[in-house]
Amino acid sequence: MREAVLRSHRQAGLARLYGATALACLFAYAVPTAPAQAQTIAAKSVPSGTQMLLAADTLVYDNDKHTVTAVGGVQIDYGGNKLVAQRVVYNRDTKRLVASGAVELINSDGTKVNAEHIDITDDFADGFTNALRVETIDKAYFAAESAERMGGVLTTFHNGVYTACEPCEDKPDKAPTWRIKARKIIWNGEKKTVRFENSNFEFFGFPLAYLPAFEIADPTVKHKSGFLIPGIVYNNHLGVGVKVPYYFALSPTYDLTVTGSGYTKQGFLGEAEWRQRFNNGQYTLKIAGINQQDPNAFIGTGNRYVVDSGEPGDPNKFRGMMGTTGQFAINERWNFGWDVLLQTDKNFSRTYNIDGFSDLAHQSSIYLTGLSDRNYFDVRAMRFEVQEDTLSSDPTARAAKQPWVLPSLDYAYIPDMSVGGGQLSFNVNTRVISRDRLDETLNGGSVLRVPGIEGQSSRLTAEAEWKRTFTTDGGLQLTPLLAFRGDAGYVNANSASLTEIEKMAANPAVDTTADMRSSLARYMATLGLEARWPLLFSMPSSSHILEPTAQVFVRPNEQYVGGLAVPNEDAQSFVFDATTLFERDKFSGYDRIEGGTRANVGFRYSGAYDNGWATNAIFGQSYQLAGLNSFAAPDLVNVGAESGLDKRTSDYVGLVGFNSPSGFSGSLSGRFDEQTFEVRRAEVKAAYSSLPISLSAKYAFIEAQPLYGFTTDRHEVTLGASTHLAENWRLFGTGTYDIRSNVLVKDGVGFAYNDSCFTYIMTYSQTRDTITKEVSQNIGFNLSFRTLGDFGSSTSAVDTIR
Repeated sequence: MREAVLRSHRQAGLARLYGATALACLFAYAVPTAPAQAQTIAAKSVPSGTQMLLAADTLVYDNDKHTVTAVGGVQIDYGGNKLVAQRVVYNRDTKRLVASGAVELINSDGTKVNAEHIDITDDFADGFTNALRVETIDKAYFAAESAERMGGVLTTFHNGVYTACEPCEDKPDKAPTWRIKARKIIWNGEKKTVRFENSNFEFFGFPLAYLPAFEIADPTVKHKSGFLIPGIVYNNHLGVGVKVPYYFALSPTYDLTVTGSGYTKQGFLGEAEWRQRFNNGQYTLKIAGINQQDPNAFIGTGNRYVVDSGEPGDPNKFRGMMGTTGQFAINERWNFGWDVLLQTDKNFSRTYNIDGFSDLAHQSSIYLTGLSDRNYFDVRAMRFEVQEDTLSSDPTARAAKQPWVLPSLDYAYIPDMSVGGGQLSFNVNTRVISRDRLDETLNGGSVLRVPGIEGQSSRLTAEAEWKRTFTTDGGLQLTPLLAFRGDAGYVNANSASLTEIEKMAANPAVDTTADMRSSLARYMATLGLEARWPLLFSMPSSSHILEPTAQVFVRPNEQYVGGLAVPNEDAQSFVFDATTLFERDKFSGYDRIEGGTRANVGFRYSGAYDNGWATNAIFGQSYQLAGLNSFAAPDLVNVGAESGLDKRTSDYVGLVGFNSPSGFSGSLSGRFDEQTFEVRRAEVKAAYSSLPISLSAKYAFIEAQPLYGFTTDRHEVTLGASTHLAENWRLFGTGTYDIRSNVLVKDGVGFAYNDSCFTYIMTYSQTRDTITKEVSQNIGFNLSFRTLGDFGSSTSAVDTIR
């Protein structure tokens, strides 16, 4: 069966299990909703002059009664409408067709009507039928004792039933998951609505609510004004919230949704979203605001939402936001767009889960991009909104330290023709940064790191690279490489910022007496050679490829490091592991350049087995052969310090993984001391996925890097599981535990039901601050009735495992 069939002795129990949340949706059905699903349930009228095609076993003409009777296997095709019956009588005086005996009418739009008797006009516009069943093109179903169509636009079902659940193939008389029984169902083709009167909503065959009247929109209309399905949320800082949205269909190209939300702890939140479409793009504008009933409820809980204006205890504390997004195609290659968030304080949108603007780190940007076959261009202005829950005056707060990027530009070009038999590529990057507050990490009274200076800085980078691969008769692949890069920069640091930087005594290798350069120019030339020798080993039941790889890059020393000459804004996130072993420049951005002569040596491996298993591995080491080791030359953020590359002989890095046809997969990656093989960094992943169980586990360990800002070892374990309890039921959960802090950082559990016409999900989750141990709780649930709509939380409170 396509539909889950529940035995009768289970139906009552399931209905009670759904009870609490299912009853909550009754309000949604008691008001008009839009847009929802319905379909035309009578044939469309046929234009005059259209020819009718008729096939039957016997035709009988009665000139006295002015009738024509078709008997036996009657088939009529008229203007795209098809009628099949055992007997059809056509009266030339009344111009009506009366069909009987296993009648099936297929409308030109694909809707199917089944009945024992149908009486319709010869243009298929008006009619009457008894004991009918209707199947729409999108698998929605109507049934009724009788129905009539009048004026070509109004169809009325008497004692009708509506559902979007497909009937069970084994037990077609079994009650569907949900259905609506109504004394009268009226489809209005002119107003494009379907109205239910004196109706009952049934769930697994049990009536849950009586609904006097409600209305849904005909889906042939893309936009129709009306109430949307309400939603409900819970958060321990906000209380229980009920959202009621209303949709305004103002035009085929623009519309407006207004939402009112009432929270038991914080009062009324108003939202409005305007959307408009054009031939070449679209944009949205969203505003939201609330006068909080109890702003002090957040203070002291870790969620300290205090803004600069107003008294902290003001019971009418106003908070709000305005956000807009847009994207337009200038032509087939160029796009222009934006995503901008403005709010009264740094985490309003995250606190109230404003859709599209609730991420922890939201990037506001205005951009222009261009893409062709071998060219890429992107220029954008950016501002990062960190929606954290710390006070603005807190020295650890991240929000106030974020810079303006005005602008950032990336350009890449690969010429069509080869140069010297190889590939030539060009890259350009530039960025201009302005920061209003010094970003520093303190270590007692001294400054440990300075991720960002207070002031302005800019840089322009241009780079060209050429490489060509030669393959010898023995299969050895040699790839020579030439690269040249040039940089020009400008720095205007605030004097107070420089004074703070001079306190950077935690790393004596940083020369804090050097002057920060107001302008600079530097270059880097690279001569490289890569040698790879893929070796294939074929065995009776498997094949293996082992690829020893060696690289050498000859370069001059990196310029302007070891002091305050160049701030590092975009190359701070640095990890040396198996994925970066064979990179020419292992820094993550442009502000640092890897210099000196370096060799990378290791191997890659992959294996495939006839039984469906697959394995892969990478292992190797890096060597500083000559010149200054860039990773041992500290900058203002100490990037590279204790990274495993800050020695002439690097730590070992490796990765091994496997996949099996039974659903098992796993991987182990890490960095190991070059002398003792002690683990410096490790990550273990394992997963199993096969009905009815899915499991996942992850363990991560990172050794302390005091100069890089992490003074203690980091250990974290994440577990997840999901199991199908029955054909449509699923239970799932997840948890993350910080071993070092001895804190269950987050955990959650949920269960879900899903079939072809109904989805139910309920989740409960908790998050804890690793320092204060404060707990934040969330409950989420969602009921989704196909063709009617959704009710519940906008998002799940737990990441689920399928």
